[in-house]
Amino acid sequence: MTATTAAPAAKLPYWVRGDTNAFFGFGVNVLVNVLTLTGLCLGVIQLPAGNVFGVILPALGIALVAGNVYYTFLARRLAVKENRTDVTALPYGPSVPHMFIVIFVIMLPIYLTTKDPIAAWTAGIAWAFIIGVIVLIGAFVGPYIRKYTPRAALLGTLAGISITFISMNPAGNMWNYAWIALPVFGLLLIGLLTDVKLPFNFPIGLAALLVGTAIGWIGGAMSVPDVQSAAKDIAFAFPHLKFDLLVEGLKDMAPLLATAIPLGVYNFTEAMTNVESAATAGDRYNLRSVLLADGAGAVIGSCLGSPFPPAVYVGHPGWKAAGGRTGYSMATGVVIALLCFFGLFGLLGAIFPTAAIVPILLYIGLLIGAQAFQATPRAHAAAVVAALIPNIASWATGQMDNALAAAGTSAAAVGTEALAGAGVVYDGLKTLGEGAILAGLVLGAIVAFIIDKRFWHAAVFSGAGAVLTFVGLIHAEKVQFNADGPVSLGYLFLTAVCVLFALTKPAPRVPDPEEASLEEPATVS
Repeated sequence: MTATTAAPAAKLPYWVRGDTNAFFGFGVNVLVNVLTLTGLCLGVIQLPAGNVFGVILPALGIALVAGNVYYTFLARRLAVKENRTDVTALPYGPSVPHMFIVIFVIMLPIYLTTKDPIAAWTAGIAWAFIIGVIVLIGAFVGPYIRKYTPRAALLGTLAGISITFISMNPAGNMWNYAWIALPVFGLLLIGLLTDVKLPFNFPIGLAALLVGTAIGWIGGAMSVPDVQSAAKDIAFAFPHLKFDLLVEGLKDMAPLLATAIPLGVYNFTEAMTNVESAATAGDRYNLRSVLLADGAGAVIGSCLGSPFPPAVYVGHPGWKAAGGRTGYSMATGVVIALLCFFGLFGLLGAIFPTAAIVPILLYIGLLIGAQAFQATPRAHAAAVVAALIPNIASWATGQMDNALAAAGTSAAAVGTEALAGAGVVYDGLKTLGEGAILAGLVLGAIVAFIIDKRFWHAAVFSGAGAVLTFVGLIHAEKVQFNADGPVSLGYLFLTAVCVLFALTKPAPRVPDPEEASLEEPATVS
């Protein structure tokens, strides 16, 4: 017998050089989102600045610092468990889709009806609380969904979000000021996708931001009076409980459930895909721990007065590729929280050109889209594309709705026949895009299982699509029974087709040799 000794534990630093790159990239990402939600509260809902800077932002700051510190803890615990120094913490911030949904779907209609921004705010707080509760429930369901869903469906759905909602608007903003944005984008690509380093290993994320800011100021895109005006709004505010607003909002809870239920499901489905993305990049996190943290963050934030649920972000592989490890997440949470407490977001928005900030979001979109194809079997490429499509439909109809609203009309007023006559398939795209995250997951899974000739599995997911459509969680505007009977019937017919082929007992597709390293089964934990 020979004695064996355990490998010495790897030294785990709290900060490495790559954390600086990831901090500036991810920090700028969150900064843009908080600047956006601040503008929506002030400009769309007409909330008083005192409520925005004195209550909402400090409440969001508490949720962000707590969440990012927690995810730093999870990363360091995983690193110790696996004796690795290359573990990257999950990114965490205010959920971008929910940011727009709570403003335009929940708060704005109430404000337009009542002309009372406080009434709209209380409804938003109650909505965020319900979202958090649903995500907490999802913590005990999500791991099983992840276990039995093909990776192509999970990563394809995530890529759909990334390409549309994360990348397209930043890309549009970039080309509005291409003379600022493209040099920044080029620097990010060179520094994060190649092994080329700047002199003295200067952080590429910081360098890109400084270059873009310098070009913007020299080119006259920024204004000194705007900075002076924003500096006058700086004031310290610390969050405190707002149970009275939460209770007031929950008194009329029924209308909120129509969007809160499907979007709560969306939240834990998106968290699943992000955890799968991190696992593909080499960091296998406990999904239940992640979902519990996301749900708790939304509940805590709403109790303090924030209507914006936080969530694990798309982009873990991007920050890992940038060299980020465990420190960047906690640093982002702390810095953003301090900015929230001191009301500095107006000042930062006046100093840094938006076009110098948003290229990092396009970079993340590129990386997540590429991962969906690189980390799944080549045979499942069609399943990845199928999972993309509902998110593309959702984004496209959102753009149509916004354009029609800007013209003072709507799709209903114009008429779907008139739109169809102009080549716009509005109704079909609207139906396809409702509940896009779940719809993409279902569609991608069906295609992947059909490709593998696992027809019983395809039938199960098609049957699930019929049920989800029937109750309005996908392909419907609201949760209700018989939400869209024809689409439910279509899924049932597809289920019958899959069952008939399953009864022929075909031999499953033989995996390609390289698939063994791609399709590692996800464990329930």
